[in-house]
Amino acid sequence: MDAVTALASIIAAIAVGAISPGPSFVLVSRMSLSTTRSHGLAAALGMGTGGLIFATLAVLGLTALLMKFEWLYFAFKFVGGAYLLYMAYGIFRGARQPIEATGISRGWSELSLARAFGIGLMTQLSNPKTSIFYASIFAAIMPPAPSLWLLLVLPPTLFLVEAGWYAIVALAFSGGRVRRVYARLKQWLDYTASAVMGALGAKLIMEAVQRKL
Repeated sequence: MDAVTALASIIAAIAVGAISPGPSFVLVSRMSLSTTRSHGLAAALGMGTGGLIFATLAVLGLTALLMKFEWLYFAFKFVGGAYLLYMAYGIFRGARQPIEATGISRGWSELSLARAFGIGLMTQLSNPKTSIFYASIFAAIMPPAPSLWLLLVLPPTLFLVEAGWYAIVALAFSGGRVRRVYARLKQWLDYTASAVMGALGAKLIMEAVQRKL
């Protein structure tokens, strides 16, 4: 497989993975609904940065360590699951809090853009399946002796793929009409988001423990 074909194939695979619903989608959509568009876009940049980190690690071959060293994979998966449970608890706790006239959730009214970026980044990095997905895609598609330009182009390109998709999500869910619907259904939508995040977190922890046993 030549370098151009490999690049296009990896971009397509990562794009499909990003579009698939998961904790990252739940986080960006809810943040865009309950805070501001800028906060949602900041979280999207955090997701993209997480993708950049995973792509860089995959290029360097470091993500193979997660599959080689059982204890490292266990720790990464357990901590990632615990972080998702923490996020689920925060969403659940704020479900009954109303949306203010400004459209900003009282629970996140003091949330800075830097903090929104950090939450997006940590949500992306907390999912070990993403790192394994990146490593698997790179291992399956990368040429045996990839050219230097391909190794240099891949990380920033995949940052654009991840950040671009979640920016679209942020823009879609921060619209006035969607926000008004969310304001009416906020409590139950937040409970649903909390349940999804919690289930994903619990699943990661259970898989880590079962794999350890």
